[in-house]
Amino acid sequence: MRLGVLTGGGDCPGLNAVIRAIVRKAEAQHGDEVIGFYDAWDGVMEGRSVRLDTAQVRGILPKGGTILGTRRGGPFDTPGGVERVRETLAAERLDALVVIGGNGSLTVASMLADDHGLPVVGVPKTIDNDVVGTDTTFGFQTAVQIATDAIDRLHTTAESHDRVMVVEVMGRDTGWIAMQAGIAGGATAIVVPEVPFDIDELAAIVSRRHARGRYASIVVVAEGARPKPGTLELPARSNDRYGNETLGDLSHLIGAELSKRTGYESRVVQLGHVQRGGTPTSYDRVLSTRFGLAAVGLALVTPWVNCDRLLI
Repeated sequence: MRLGVLTGGGDCPGLNAVIRAIVRKAEAQHGDEVIGFYDAWDGVMEGRSVRLDTAQVRGILPKGGTILGTRRGGPFDTPGGVERVRETLAAERLDALVVIGGNGSLTVASMLADDHGLPVVGVPKTIDNDVVGTDTTFGFQTAVQIATDAIDRLHTTAESHDRVMVVEVMGRDTGWIAMQAGIAGGATAIVVPEVPFDIDELAAIVSRRHARGRYASIVVVAEGARPKPGTLELPARSNDRYGNETLGDLSHLIGAELSKRTGYESRVVQLGHVQRGGTPTSYDRVLSTRFGLAAVGLALVTPWVNCDRLLI
C-alpha cells in the first residue's frame, strides 16, 4: 500500500509527531510507502512530493511546525484543482491520503470524499480544540501551557505597577485556550466568544478587586470574543484572502475602556503566534503519535470502494 500525507491550515505543535508515527508504522510494521506532499493542497495539485522513510523522520518528534510545510486554501479555490488532486493521487499510485488539518482542511477532505469519491483519512488538528467529532485536538494543551506561562509572568509585572493586564489569546470561535489558561493562571476575568461580555461588568470586577487591596488584575480575552449588543462598538473589520474576519483589535479596545472606567493603568499583551510555535508538550506528543498510528490502521483496513470520509 502507498499512503499520501499532507499538513494543512495553520501550524501547531505535534504535526511532526503525527507524520513520524505514520511513517514508522507504515514502513516498519507493514512495509508500505509514504509520500509526503509539500505545502498542503498546493503540493498535491502541483505534484510536489517526497518519499518519506524512517531516516527522514528521525528526530522530529519534539520539533514544532511541520517538515512538509503548510498552507491555507485548497483545490476548490483553484480552477481544475479537484481534477489535479485526482491526477496526482493516480500518478503516485496512492491507496489513501491522510489529511492532517483543522476545520478548513478537513472540510476540503470531506468534500473530496463525499462528492468525488477520493479515499481520505482525516486527522484533527488545531490549537483551538474545536474540531467536531473529537474530544481534544493535539496542539491545544501546548498552547494552553504557553499561555499559562505568559500569564504567570505577567502577574509579577502587573503587581509591581498596580496595572490591569489584558492578555489576548487565540480562539476565533471558541474560548478553550482562554478558559483553561485563565483558570490555570488565576485570571481576574476571562472573556470568551461563546458568552458576549459587558464592559461595565468587567470594569466592576476589576474595581472590586482593587478595592479589596489586591494589586493588579489579569483579564484574559479570546481574540474572537464579542461584546453584548449595544454595550461596546467594535471598529470596522476587514476580511483576509480566505474570507476570515481579521482579529486583534478587541483586546486594545478592552484595555482602553477598562482604564477609562476604573482609572487604573492598563497594558495589552497579544500572545499571537507564539502559542503555535515551539516544542509540543509530552501530552501532545503522545496524542499526536496515537493519531498517526490510528490513521495508518484505518487506511489499511478500510475498503475504499464507494468510500465515505473517515475522521479519527
